[in-house]
Amino acid sequence: MEDVIEMSSDDLSSGDAMTLISSAIAGLNADDIESFDILKDGSATSIYGARAMAGVIVITTKRGKAGVSQISYTGEYTYRMKPSYANYNIMNSQEQMSVYEEMREGGWLNYAEIANAAESGVYGRMYSQLNQLDENGDFLLANTPEARAAYLREAEYRNTDWFDELFNTNMVQNHSVSMSSGTDRSSYYASMSAMVDPGWSLDSKVNRYTANFNTNFKIRDNLSLTTISNASYRKQKAPGTLSQDVDVVTGEVKRDFDINPFSYALNSSRTLSPDYYYTRNYAPFNIKKELDENYIDLNVVDVKFQTELKWKVVPKVELSALGALKYQSTSQEHHVTEFSNQASAYRAMETVTVRDNNPFLYTDPDDPYALPISVLPQGGIYTRTDYSMLGYDLRTTASYKDVYNDSHILNLYGGMEVNSADRKKTRNTGWGMQYSMGETPFYSYELFKKGVEDNNLYYELSNTRYRNIAFFGNATYSYRGKYTLNGTLRYEGSNKLGKSTSARWLPTWNISGAWNAHEEGFFDNFGSALTHFTLKASYSLTADRGPYDVTNSLVDIRSATPWRPSAGVKESALEIESLENSELTYEKKHEINLGAEIGFLNNRLNTTFDIYKRDNFDLIGIVNTQGLGGEVSKYGNVASMESNGFEFSLSSTNIKTKDFSWTTNFVYSKVKNEITELETTSRVIDMVSGTGFAREGYAVRSIFSIPFKGLNSEGLPTFLDQNGDITVSDIYFQERDNLDFLEYSGSADPTDIGSLNNAFNYKGLKLNIFVTYSFGNVVRLDPFFSSEYSDLAALPREFKNRWVRPGDEAYTNIPVIATTRQKDNIGESDLATAYNAYNYSSERVAKGDFIRMKEISLGYDFPSQLVSNLGVSALSVKLQATNLFLIYSDDKLNGQDPEFFNTGGVASPVPKQFTFTLRLSL
Repeated sequence: MEDVIEMSSDDLSSGDAMTLISSAIAGLNADDIESFDILKDGSATSIYGARAMAGVIVITTKRGKAGVSQISYTGEYTYRMKPSYANYNIMNSQEQMSVYEEMREGGWLNYAEIANAAESGVYGRMYSQLNQLDENGDFLLANTPEARAAYLREAEYRNTDWFDELFNTNMVQNHSVSMSSGTDRSSYYASMSAMVDPGWSLDSKVNRYTANFNTNFKIRDNLSLTTISNASYRKQKAPGTLSQDVDVVTGEVKRDFDINPFSYALNSSRTLSPDYYYTRNYAPFNIKKELDENYIDLNVVDVKFQTELKWKVVPKVELSALGALKYQSTSQEHHVTEFSNQASAYRAMETVTVRDNNPFLYTDPDDPYALPISVLPQGGIYTRTDYSMLGYDLRTTASYKDVYNDSHILNLYGGMEVNSADRKKTRNTGWGMQYSMGETPFYSYELFKKGVEDNNLYYELSNTRYRNIAFFGNATYSYRGKYTLNGTLRYEGSNKLGKSTSARWLPTWNISGAWNAHEEGFFDNFGSALTHFTLKASYSLTADRGPYDVTNSLVDIRSATPWRPSAGVKESALEIESLENSELTYEKKHEINLGAEIGFLNNRLNTTFDIYKRDNFDLIGIVNTQGLGGEVSKYGNVASMESNGFEFSLSSTNIKTKDFSWTTNFVYSKVKNEITELETTSRVIDMVSGTGFAREGYAVRSIFSIPFKGLNSEGLPTFLDQNGDITVSDIYFQERDNLDFLEYSGSADPTDIGSLNNAFNYKGLKLNIFVTYSFGNVVRLDPFFSSEYSDLAALPREFKNRWVRPGDEAYTNIPVIATTRQKDNIGESDLATAYNAYNYSSERVAKGDFIRMKEISLGYDFPSQLVSNLGVSALSVKLQATNLFLIYSDDKLNGQDPEFFNTGGVASPVPKQFTFTLRLSL
């Protein structure tokens, strides 16, 4: 399957709005799935080619059966619990006010500092009320010690529960109806479903509708036709968001105008009232109002059709032809109304100080006497992004099956396939959209002048075309079911890679074998003690076409508009976007896999064991060159990696009687990888930020940290810098040459993962308890620390142990709340660098180990005799609790979920939820 948007694994955790779109199976109704298989080793995935290097999930959908007519209904009703502050280490309002008072004494929250600040909360509102009159001519707040104390006391005891204010406890409903029937000559399966999700958080909701129709026709005894068709439509609303950005100088990760409800609840002071307006981006801000006025509408249409014709020419030879067509269209509309904080920020200039400091205002560079003005004097901002994809797959195959002398089994399979996907993206932004006045735009010419000067594109159009062709063959030989040999060869080419034959075309292959010892005559001697024993081995070469944005098989020359200081000077030019890269080839992997499957005690105890070693080479990445031809950085096959590991599973039937059974399934896997070659350079900011980075000699996704060396006598954090010196702020985040000073904290990916499942059945009653676990990785703690805080911010309870007075550095590693004096002495930028370095330091890393109670379910299948009296053929109910709690995690996490990377935007954790399911068939 192809997505309308191609994304990397890191993009999926970015929180950007496009993560809501990129899912090839989002339109698939789970009730239509008959089964799915996960293929991981080379012997299973080699036939699928370059798209299968990381594994394959084979989904089989339901089909009609001959002689069986059935109508089924499935209803799921899910209740999600609100997050709770009991699970997070966030200060309550009383604790927060004590910190604010310390900040005020340090020079931060006084009138002069906060009256014209970009952000202000309780204190900013207090100072504003001291200077505003009511309708009677009296000040909204009297400027007396008693009145100010009463105002602050109200905030101290407010203790707002933002989770309760911003999250809902409504019911998600999912209804599915299916019909199936068939005869010896034809059968069908049809289904429709509707999922209605009113939204876990405010101003977020999803409605999804699917339809599926599968048919099988036996045209002749040797000719059959199968069709699979499905369509889905999804309408979704989400909080408005912009893309995440990183300041490579100070190391700060930020997202302008972020209103993610979960992130807001964690990071906003509980002293604030949900009913009041405060100041953010120099403009009035209320989170509930902003969620109403700043939102994204998504509309996703997905249509697929597939047909396969099979012709058995002779009993041993079968020919088949398969064709599949997929179309997906998505519209993403970001509405920022004129009443939103984001739009208001573009025209905030109440005072001269605000006007001169507001970064969203525009100053005409052609006028030396110009004052900052608004390019959005009226209205809001309407941004629409459309994605579409049209793709097809064609495959023809021939197969031969024969058995010789009842001993020799031979299967031959071969064919070719063609894959195509055309993607289109259009984007435009409408400034000055007056949502409350007929949705008519109002815009000023300065907006376009500013756009020309900033060299911005006010609309965007892009088209990409992917083509792939492959030829493949497979041969399997088995002797009496005892010994099996298998070989696969595939030769494919892609237009994404270099145009030289050796780069664009690649043969991949696999050889494997298995020995079923239980088919041997001597195996009967083991009796019921040993009932099943299989050994298997495989060796393969598989490949991947590399990152999705690798497309430079030809030189990419585009039109460009060079930057000029004045809008009056403008010209078009040609620039090299990327040079031809004729030798860029597939990422490749050699894999050897050894395994065993063993059954004991009449298969009441079954175990599987697989051990593997993988050598990845020609991995694609950015390499810096001398710039010959006009391109300094380009893609190249620059890296190699080794990995090894094993997987172990144990299934046991502990108790089995007529009415009762108890089964256990235990899964454990361990993996270790190391980058053995990497011909690229990176910066400090790349190594310490994000969710892991590659470096030669370390794991593929490693987390590095700036070495923390304790607090100094002023309570400021100190570090080992790139020159080997102990420093407060001389950390150069753009350093490329000297990275050895960084401390390796660990892998971002767990090395040991698995699960434990216990299932109990008593007559029709089923109890299932499912636990997951993960060990061997580290996580970066949330970046709470800053060189300065506003009275909007919530702080973790770790601040209770912060440095307060000289000598505290011997007992705590929590830095001081910096004073304005320290800012003046050290410098604003240097102080910001120090605190951001602390967020990326070795002190702010915790173990990612956890054991989670993932699911507990209780179901009941009603007796057939009882349901037949009701006129139905089957009836069952199930109550399921998901994501209940963490049995174990590192105490240093203080409530931070080790599986969730909080990036704001549209990102949110998996909630604790309870689902009631009803299934019945007629």
